[in-house]
Amino acid sequence: MRWTRRRLGITLLGVMGIAIAAVPFLTDDRYLLKVLTFVGVNAIVVAGLALLFGYAGQISLGHAAFFGLGAYMSAYLTTTHQTPWLLAVLAGTGIAAAGGLLLALPSLRLKGHYLAMATLGFNEIMSVLFVELRGITGGNNGLSGIPFPSIGSFVIDTPAGIYLLVWGVAALAFLGAANLVRTRPGRAMRALHGSELGAVASGVDTTRLKVQVFALSAALAGLAGALYAHAVGFISPTQFSLEFSILLVAMVVVGGTGSLVGPFFAAVVLTLLQYVHALIPGLGNDVASVIQDWEVDISGMVMILTVIFLPGGFAALVRRKRIGVAVDGETV
Repeated sequence: MRWTRRRLGITLLGVMGIAIAAVPFLTDDRYLLKVLTFVGVNAIVVAGLALLFGYAGQISLGHAAFFGLGAYMSAYLTTTHQTPWLLAVLAGTGIAAAGGLLLALPSLRLKGHYLAMATLGFNEIMSVLFVELRGITGGNNGLSGIPFPSIGSFVIDTPAGIYLLVWGVAALAFLGAANLVRTRPGRAMRALHGSELGAVASGVDTTRLKVQVFALSAALAGLAGALYAHAVGFISPTQFSLEFSILLVAMVVVGGTGSLVGPFFAAVVLTLLQYVHALIPGLGNDVASVIQDWEVDISGMVMILTVIFLPGGFAALVRRKRIGVAVDGETV
């Protein structure tokens, strides 16, 4: 039974990968490809946040700031210093990881909502800096003229090419995260999530683990931000607001803790919610306008209802269903 479920899971992932890869060959709609690219960008951030919150139990309301750090660093280097794209992306990823490290170190003694408040404060500080550092960020006017991704003379300047690039990185991020949670550090993260005292008693260096997972999660957010900047060609402080951080947390909460697949599907649904008016034919403009205006509120309400009525998210519901089937089938 266990082998059959594993084979089924691998088959579903394979079908999903084929479907994602096939999209550019099935449509040339530039808008649809751009929307699906945004889904891939958010999925990369969620892969890191699922490790931090869903597995290690460390909440963060500051991932929009790490996302912005990666975006601005890569955009600034390529537009002002003509830095090669790949090096600029690595620099954006690195500075986000460094930001996560600097935030994690003084926050080690904080837990629960205290840690959330610390990361929220960091997000607000960075929001102010994104506006005030006009020489780097362009201030409220934003930073434009960001070049397309390129390696040497090869430039990825088509919606299909950027889509495949982003989703290729997203696949690597989830594959790496899936492998990580099956190793000893992954088991240590689960132990930390369950009980920090229990993890310490089991020999887990919780201080080191917290710093490492926070830096890794921030690095993935920075990587996603860098890809986003070069995908859209323009960034401004409004794109890295607290609302975006809350939306990212909602994706993990709704998708479920201790899971990567659940947050991935939640990221897909909650990201597409912003573009529902263009994706659902025949949807009235009034309905679409209400959904867009109340997008953050809808995400917040879904998150609250999930916490109240479905602790552990939809991934926990699936796990309970599996256990129920196993018991009915007398396989446990």
